[in-house]
Amino acid sequence: MEQFTVKPIGKVCVDDNGTRLELDKEYIPALTNLEGFGYINVLWWFDQCDQSDARSKLIEKSPYKNSPEMLGTFATRSPERPNPIALSCSYVTYIDSQNGIIGLAYIDAENGTPVLDIKPYTPSLDRVEHPSVPEWCSHWPKNVEDSGDFDWSAVFNF
Repeated sequence: MEQFTVKPIGKVCVDDNGTRLELDKEYIPALTNLEGFGYINVLWWFDQCDQSDARSKLIEKSPYKNSPEMLGTFATRSPERPNPIALSCSYVTYIDSQNGIIGLAYIDAENGTPVLDIKPYTPSLDRVEHPSVPEWCSHWPKNVEDSGDFDWSAVFNF
């Protein structure tokens, strides 16, 4: 199997100044004309779960209430996966192109998490008008805006 290298382009920062992506200086030119996009898709590395046992886990006890008892890794958003890559759609609060900073309302990543790539969210490519989901999660919010007010504690087993 072919091997390849993935190189972080920056990191997630979460502190008293808020949530933001800080890009390495060499990637700052890639922010050119990102302004105007209200959301971005952020690909990041689950670095805290990058161990051989987490990478080999393919089936797990479901973390969701009312779901099947066991789920395959590809049926979850678990950090334990063959390649610990995560995808988050995040609302952009500001862009500081001079310093390579993208302010975010929220991202489900820890402070210091390596960022692999950023793509603008575009409805023509990223939005599915009527997605199909299993019955056990069909009551979840229909969009990211409603997810912030949703009682996720009623969904998870932990």
